[in-house]
Order: sequence, then structure tokens, then C-alpha cells
Amino acid sequence: MTSQLLSGCLKAFSCVSLSILPLVLSTPAQAQEQSPAKSACQSALSTPDKKSQVKQPQKIAQFQDNTSQERSLLVQQANNLYNQRNFPGAQKALCQLVKKYPKDTFAHYQLGNVFARLQQPEAAISSYREAIRINSKYALAYNAIGAVYANQSRWDEAITEFKKALEINPEYGDALINYGQVLWQINQREQAQASLEKALNIFKKQQRNEKVYQVEQILQRLKTSDNPGVS
Repeated sequence: MTSQLLSGCLKAFSCVSLSILPLVLSTPAQAQEQSPAKSACQSALSTPDKKSQVKQPQKIAQFQDNTSQERSLLVQQANNLYNQRNFPGAQKALCQLVKKYPKDTFAHYQLGNVFARLQQPEAAISSYREAIRINSKYALAYNAIGAVYANQSRWDEAITEFKKALEINPEYGDALINYGQVLWQINQREQAQASLEKALNIFKKQQRNEKVYQVEQILQRLKTSDNPGVS
């Protein structure tokens, strides 16, 4: 069943907290260490990319007088690469974006999604956390962190993050799906069903038929299976 999880992210609980780890007082050397996301970006930006080096500076130069257009170009490049499943390329584009626009909440969130695709959960979480640091009400990032925890079978931490997302937006259907499935994993079936049925009603009102079908399939398995691991 775990493979069915992670609604509204990348794949089964792959969207993607380090802050949940036991508190350790940092030494001065530790305090200077970069976040996993920053370290990954430094590595990506230091790696030559012949395909992008030719065109990208020329394109960006066209918009040097308009930061909004420049940002839009970088986002478009990242999205195109992401849709082509060129995740290293998307990572580089988004690293350039967050370097130039460090307070861009969406850029940090999307970079987290790319790191998740690249199987770099720590970097993904640090990107999501940075998005939350900029905007504490960014429910998408809490949902994504919860998905990372769930993918690691860290159910309690996942529940905490999904609850934060739902505190911000109680009608967040994707978080309700993820929350329900984690509750199922820990055998809280009634609560799981309630969360999933709420998500189902929300998606029906929104006329999101694919989501309706997805939730209906999960509910059917929940009602007919004793083992949450059975798909």
C-alpha cells in the first residue's frame, strides 16, 4: 500500500524533518556547516553543463532589466527540464533561481521536489524547510515533508507534518489523502477512513475526477483489507 501513498507530490511518499531529530547543541564548526540543499546546489552549479551554457546567459540577458521576466524564464526552464525528467538539469536551473532570488518560496519548494526525485531526502527536506522559513503558512511544504517521512516509514513525524498542513488548510485534499493513508499504516482505520472520505468529498466538489477515482480505490482497499500493506 505504501506505493500508493504521496498524493499531490512526486510518487509514493517521495515528496518531501530534520528538525524532528534529537536536539544537539552545535559546536562553532557545526554551526558553519551548510544545509544539505545549499551543498547540493554548490555542487550542481560547479558542474559544467555545455548544453545550457550556450543559450541560457543570452536568454537571461534579454530580461536583465526586468527581474520578473528573468525569474519567469528560470522557472520555465526548470519546469521544462522537470517535465522532460531531466532532474539534474532542473536542479541546476532551480539552484540558479534560489541563488538569485533567495526569498522565493516556490523556488525552494520546487527545488525540494527535484531533490526528492533525485533520491536526496535530506536536501529535499532542507529546501522545504527553507520555503517554510520564508512563509510559515506554506502548506504544500509541510505536506511534502510529511511525505518524505512517510516514505521512510517514520509515521509519527509524518503525521505531525500532515497535521500542520491541515491546520493551515483544512480543505487540502492531497494532505488529507496522505494523512489518511499514514493513519491506515498505524491501524487507525476509522480515523483513516474519515480523512479519506473528507478528501473524496472535497475532490467531488472540485470536479477533480482523477483524484476522486484515486481516493475511491484507496477506500475500497481500506474497507476490504486487514493489512494496510496489501495493495
